[in-house]
Amino acid sequence: MKRTVDVLIVGAGPAGLAAAARLATAGAGRVEVLERERTAGGVPRHCARGGFGALTGPGYARRAVRDATRAGAVVRTGVSATGWAGPLTLEVTAPTGLERIGARAVVLATGARERPRSARLVPGSRPAGVFSTGELQQSVELFGLRRERIGRRAVVVGSEPVARHAVRTLRRAGVAVVAVVAEQPHGPRLPAPVLRGATVVELVGRGRLSGVVVRGADGRTGLLRCDTVVFTGDWIPDHELARGGGVPLDPATRGPAVDPAFRTPVPGVFAVGNLLRGVEPGVVAAAEGRSVAAAVLDHLAGAPWPAPGVPLAPEGALRWATPNRLTGPAPALLLRPARRLSRPLLTVVQDDRVLHEGRLPGRLEAHRSVRPPTGWTADVDPAGGPVVLRLDGREACTGGGPADAAGPHGR
Repeated sequence: MKRTVDVLIVGAGPAGLAAAARLATAGAGRVEVLERERTAGGVPRHCARGGFGALTGPGYARRAVRDATRAGAVVRTGVSATGWAGPLTLEVTAPTGLERIGARAVVLATGARERPRSARLVPGSRPAGVFSTGELQQSVELFGLRRERIGRRAVVVGSEPVARHAVRTLRRAGVAVVAVVAEQPHGPRLPAPVLRGATVVELVGRGRLSGVVVRGADGRTGLLRCDTVVFTGDWIPDHELARGGGVPLDPATRGPAVDPAFRTPVPGVFAVGNLLRGVEPGVVAAAEGRSVAAAVLDHLAGAPWPAPGVPLAPEGALRWATPNRLTGPAPALLLRPARRLSRPLLTVVQDDRVLHEGRLPGRLEAHRSVRPPTGWTADVDPAGGPVVLRLDGREACTGGGPADAAGPHGR
């Protein structure tokens, strides 16, 4: 069966739902959202913490779904977009069977996922008791599992703020947290003993996890006894559908290449939210979902699709920039540093022409993005070469607090 809608949005997280609400309110025609999970709302559904304004994550998710449906968008759950049947036509698997859905515009908002243990190449056996943060939060917050099903002693792996949420989720389930193993020498404060500059090099146990082997900052190894390990962070854009549709990926973000209006190089295909670069807070993804609506409406009205634009190339201590293509002045950019820096120097160059040079204020963290000045984007030559953004600066030397430690010994 094939049918056609005006706008097809894939992913009912904060970005997809915000785009659906804005587009339906603006009269974009039939706006349909596909969500492979049984319940719409994305990651906030199982984030019981705050950080969503005055709401908890589940409350934020419910409000986003309500806003989209009240505006007139159709939100379908338990429905997966499995591939492309042609330009702007998706193959869909639904409880009612197979479908082909064509659209005048497609908005990809498939989000990001944590890199699993297998992709991190951590050797050892394959015992029970190995989780990602998402799996843990769903088990505890959505299905109510407690210590008897999760474990008694846990090790959390990761240097990003999501490690803090994993610790709190474990404690709500009654699980003791032995340590957080953080490869980065700096990071957010965590409510547990932290082994900084350390890595998990092996999982031990048959049937059930019995411990993890940790290499400390000094190169020595030690065994941490535990029956649960949670791998956190190390986000990967969920870009399989984008790749299947021929959307070019940015080499730095590993998400779709997009211009400031969130247009990909494929006419009629847009991409928003954490699909673009891995994780940002839900409120940032939702803001991008609202922002894409203007460009989608222009496309529906017949506006020409621009050329792919001038790519942004990060160098030095800069991990990535998004959007990563310039087709004109950009109202805003997000930059992510590769490490903690104090007042770094940002230099922007195109074809040996310096477009901008200036220091970013304060201290930058590897787990937090920053918004730089963007006035220089108006001076980019659309026929020129890539725009190189370079971040240089001394590494901030302040520690992570008295709970931090250099290695696993003595724990």
